Amino acid sequence: MNDTKVRNIPFSPPDITDAEIEEVIKALKSGWITTGPRTKEFEKRIAEYVGTNKAVCLNSATAAMELTLRILGIGPGDEVITSAYTYTASASIIDHVGAKIVLVDTAPESFEMDYTKLADAITEKTKAIIPVDIAGKMCDYDAIFRVVESKKELFKANNDLQKLFNRVIVMTDAAHAFGAERNGLKCGQVADFTCFSFHAVKNLTTAEGGAVVWQSIEGLDEEWLYKQYMLYSLHGQSKDALAKTQKGAWEYDIVYPAYKCNMTDVMAGIGLVQLSRYEDMMNRRREIIEMYDNAFLPFGIRTLQHYSENSISSGHLYFARMPGIGELKRNEIIVKLAELGVSCNVHYKPLPMFTAYKNLGFDINDYPNAFSMYENEITLPLNTLMSNEDVDYVIVTLKKVINEVWSGC
Repeated sequence: MNDTKVRNIPFSPPDITDAEIEEVIKALKSGWITTGPRTKEFEKRIAEYVGTNKAVCLNSATAAMELTLRILGIGPGDEVITSAYTYTASASIIDHVGAKIVLVDTAPESFEMDYTKLADAITEKTKAIIPVDIAGKMCDYDAIFRVVESKKELFKANNDLQKLFNRVIVMTDAAHAFGAERNGLKCGQVADFTCFSFHAVKNLTTAEGGAVVWQSIEGLDEEWLYKQYMLYSLHGQSKDALAKTQKGAWEYDIVYPAYKCNMTDVMAGIGLVQLSRYEDMMNRRREIIEMYDNAFLPFGIRTLQHYSENSISSGHLYFARMPGIGELKRNEIIVKLAELGVSCNVHYKPLPMFTAYKNLGFDINDYPNAFSMYENEITLPLNTLMSNEDVDYVIVTLKKVINEVWSGC
């Protein structure tokens, strides 16, 4: 490495072109900078891309997930299950609505929850499961729905919407997985509800933002459901700003003391351009992942497999696990990489390791598989601004640092 010039490889900068900037300028000049025609168009394009009848755009995936729980009528006295190996948003929303958080450990040597333990976690109080399509790879939904069906007799609906499902509802945290596929179906076409993130570090960004889509089921009034999201996301106001601009249409009602989490047209303008570029960006992510895999798998580094005969990942994050080391050595590797210009991260520290979840009674000792996946995991830079030379630099640098750490063990 002494003869190799140090590069600066940021972890996940947004891929913004002049086209996105020009669309934002158009939005600013149009007079519509809050929720308006661009947001409605973005919703339409998302639904078309995913293959659902409707989509709702909001200011975050967190808002999308929380509003979904609220619209489903989930609250105090209910239980919602999610993975112990995820970001806090997957679980904090359960607490926000007053329901009990139930965490399930991952399966051995897996980033997905253990579906055997999922079955054991379902009770008469369980109203929803929140699987996590981590790193952009869709979960095994066949297994999830088999578990749900096997526990169907335990389900007790609280309201008419829950009665339409007549079973535990599957609401996916797909913050990483927009554009992913499994068994020929896109992410958003499988779970009952699917929530996406368009945060600054995501594959498709609106700076901040998110969306929710759902499956059409018999008896579901999709116009009614769409309107519920509009009401819940805009103070319970019966008309949005666009509708109020119609001649003489100023008057509105507040039908529910709700929340404020709508998407703006400025954000949607960015998203519309990003969506038009998205397939090319996903293809570039795949090229980078394959370069990493070709270098690291023979080297003994264990990685999340993004692509198989029946699944295509969105390629959001590149997980690399270092055999034979623990947290301290893993952290040492991350520091050494940073000193050499390679910015890395860890996805994720399991939720029971955080103060908030310890205070709720969770203990990491009850989730040994999740801890095992975490303690030697490093997330490498993966973004569409990386050149092949950047990728090669990450590969050479990581191998050098690992050899130094392994030789010191």
